Amino acid sequence: MARIFLVSGEASGDLHGGKLARALKDLAPDIELFGVGGEHMVRAGVRLVPHINRVDAIGVPGVRQLLTGWKTLRALSAYIRTESFDAIVLIDSPGLNLRLAKSVNHLSDRMYYYIAPQLWAWGRRRMTLLRRVVKRVLAILPFEEPFFQKAGVPCTFVGHPLLDEIPITSNRSAERKALGVASDALVLGLLPGSRQREIREILPSLLESLKLIASRVGKLSILLAQAPNLPDLVIQEILQKSDFPVRVIKGHSNEVMAASDCLLIASGTATLQAALIGTPMVIVYRVSFLTYLIAKCLVTINFIGLVNIVAGREVVPELIQHRMTPQNISRAVLAILENPDRVESMKKELRAIRTSFGGPGASRRAAEVILADLSP
Repeated sequence: MARIFLVSGEASGDLHGGKLARALKDLAPDIELFGVGGEHMVRAGVRLVPHINRVDAIGVPGVRQLLTGWKTLRALSAYIRTESFDAIVLIDSPGLNLRLAKSVNHLSDRMYYYIAPQLWAWGRRRMTLLRRVVKRVLAILPFEEPFFQKAGVPCTFVGHPLLDEIPITSNRSAERKALGVASDALVLGLLPGSRQREIREILPSLLESLKLIASRVGKLSILLAQAPNLPDLVIQEILQKSDFPVRVIKGHSNEVMAASDCLLIASGTATLQAALIGTPMVIVYRVSFLTYLIAKCLVTINFIGLVNIVAGREVVPELIQHRMTPQNISRAVLAILENPDRVESMKKELRAIRTSFGGPGASRRAAEVILADLSP
C-alpha cells in the first residue's frame, strides 16, 4: 500500500492539497495519505502530523513567523526522516517547501512539487536547488513546462485547478438576476484583495476613482466582492469615508466577475479567475515602500498580473505602486467602457488565455502522474 506525504503552507495550499488528496483517493482508494495542512486536507482523508501546524506567511515575514517557520521545518524534517513514504508532494509555499526539500534531499527521487515556485519571476538562482531536490514539477501555468524543462527540471503541465471551479461559459444575465442587478445596468466590479493590508492600500484609491468614472458614463452600479475570510469591519471602515454607493457581496467573487462590465482588481490569482470568466479588467496593486523596493530587486519579469504573464504581453492595463492613482484608474477604466472595440479585443485575448490552459481536471492529472511513477 502506497504512502504519500503532502505538505501545504498557506490556506490556498490546503485547498489545493485537499483536491489533490481526493483525486489520489479516487484513483487509488487504498492509498495512505499523511501531511501538514488544514481542514480541506483532513476532509479529503489526509492524516495530519500531530503538533505540526500549517505555516501562513504573506509578504516579508516578521521575527515570530521566521521562528515558527524554523521550528516547523525542523519538526517536519525529523518526522520525514523517521517515516517511510513512497512520495512527498510539496504544495506551493516555496519559503517553507524549498527549505524542507533541501533538508531531506536524500529523498529527491520521490519528491514532487505541485504549484511550482515562481522561479521565472524572482528566483532563477534557486533553479539549481530545485533541480537537485525534486523528481518532478507539476505545473499549473502553461509556459512553466518548457521553462523548467529547459533548465533541466522534469516538469509536467497538469492545468490550473481554477478550471474546476469556473464554468466554461458564464451567463451574465443569469448572474445579474441572481445578484439582483438590473440587466441593463453599467456595472463595475471591485476586487481589492483578500488581505487586510491589501485592502487598506488599494480600496481608498478605487473608491476615489468612482466619481471620476461616473462623471463620464453616468449612472454606475458598483459591486465589491469581499473575500469570505475578511472581517466586515475592514471594508466598512473604508466605505464609511466614501459617499459613493457601493454594494458589498461576500464570498461570491466569481459571480461578481461574471456580472460586471469591467473590473478593478488587485493583482493575484483573482486576475486569472477574471480572465477565465472573460471579463475586461484593470489590474491594480500597491504595497509598502520597503516591500516594493525588495520586490524590485528580486522580480525579473515585465508584468505583475498573471493574465499578462501568461500572455507574454500586456493584454490588460496594470497600475502598480505610484501609478495607482484615482486619475489613472479612471482613465484606464474609461478607455475600456467607452471603447466597444477595445472590449471585444480584450475578451478575445482572454478567451485565448483560457484555451491555453486546456480543460478542467488539474488535480486528477497531477494525481495520475504521481501514481504512474509509483506503479511497478
